Amino acid sequence: MATRDSTDSPRRRIVEAAVELLENGGPDAVSTRAVAAAAGMQPPAIYRLFGDKDGLLEAVAEHGYAQFLERKRAQLDPDPQDPVEELRRGWDMVVEFGVSRPELFAVMNRATGRGSDVAHRAGLEILHGRVRRLAAGGWLRVDEELAAQIIQATGQGAVITWHSTAADRRNPALLTVLRESMVAAVTRAEPALPAAESGPAAAARALCAALPDDADVLSDAEQRLLREWLTRLAADGGAPHA
Repeated sequence: MATRDSTDSPRRRIVEAAVELLENGGPDAVSTRAVAAAAGMQPPAIYRLFGDKDGLLEAVAEHGYAQFLERKRAQLDPDPQDPVEELRRGWDMVVEFGVSRPELFAVMNRATGRGSDVAHRAGLEILHGRVRRLAAGGWLRVDEELAAQIIQATGQGAVITWHSTAADRRNPALLTVLRESMVAAVTRAEPALPAAESGPAAAARALCAALPDDADVLSDAEQRLLREWLTRLAADGGAPHA
């Protein structure tokens, strides 16, 4: 059975035509008439398949996320020799996508449809997997959730700053500096062994990363409680609470 976006489907032709118009002329170029003409179809086909222009832009965003995830998954290494270098490569890929495809990136970030949300979550799962591998190897200097937020924020900030800067003032060194600042903020120069660090933070991060999601030894309630304790220890190194 063919998928709804199979290679020769009218839907795919329309979406690809819309993406090309978007990237060449911005959102104003994506009119139903222009998209229909570029796809070799009549405007009513767009309303029948997408409802309206907003529905078409949601489909464009889903298409962009599919391409984005394909690139992320192609780059994915489940057992990297150097997880910090893997972090760099992943950050560079995201930023390069946003820098090279600004109009599509902007539409993806504005999308609110279910398909885009599912794809966005899939991308976050890949990011959290990278962070989990860093934690398990003793590389993280902050807890996993904060690390993921720093990685996201610096990547998004890099793309936004790049496009908000006049073309003749853009300096590629900005992207390198932001990436290395992110790496320094979330990782250690060398992996920390629990015994080599003052406090239990590194051990908590590594243990939390190593815990299976479906362990039979602990009940669901016990696992939640253990993860809560480990998260607190990883965040502040076990500093006493008042």
